[in-house]
Amino acid sequence: MNNSQCPCGGYLSHSDYASCCEPLHKGASQAATPEQLMRSRFSAFARQNAEYLTETLHPSQRNATTLSELQTSFEQARTHWLSLAIMDAPKASPLEGWVEFVAFYSDQEASAANRNVQQLHEKSRFVFEQQRWFYIDGEHLAPVKLGRNDLCWCGSGKKLKKCHS
Repeated sequence: MNNSQCPCGGYLSHSDYASCCEPLHKGASQAATPEQLMRSRFSAFARQNAEYLTETLHPSQRNATTLSELQTSFEQARTHWLSLAIMDAPKASPLEGWVEFVAFYSDQEASAANRNVQQLHEKSRFVFEQQRWFYIDGEHLAPVKLGRNDLCWCGSGKKLKKCHS
């Protein structure tokens, strides 16, 4: 992924960061749906934007050290977020919604040939309060088994067998 591409894979067919998640990260707009918030939070993890992650975390889930803990984790972590796959994002009710996703990641210091691609499979819950969506919590799910004919985790659009088999 180059720097202009949005880490989330593009919301509403946008593929560049400036027209996708950046306006949300800069506060120029608010996520209109739980899926859009999920995508923008993934991008914030990929770009190590602790402020946005803290602001979009429900106030009941924050504490006085949430921001500094995120910043420290980014400084110490070797995680390289690779791609995001939305598995299910049903239409939200006016006050609550959820998104099931798989986020693929690897060890940042591993060579491309030796990357051990891992995944975070979660069903995340979002609430609408104060005229905006917040991430409140998530249920971790079993890893998704990718078949040879599934799209590759890297986001290339190719089948796994023709890309990173």
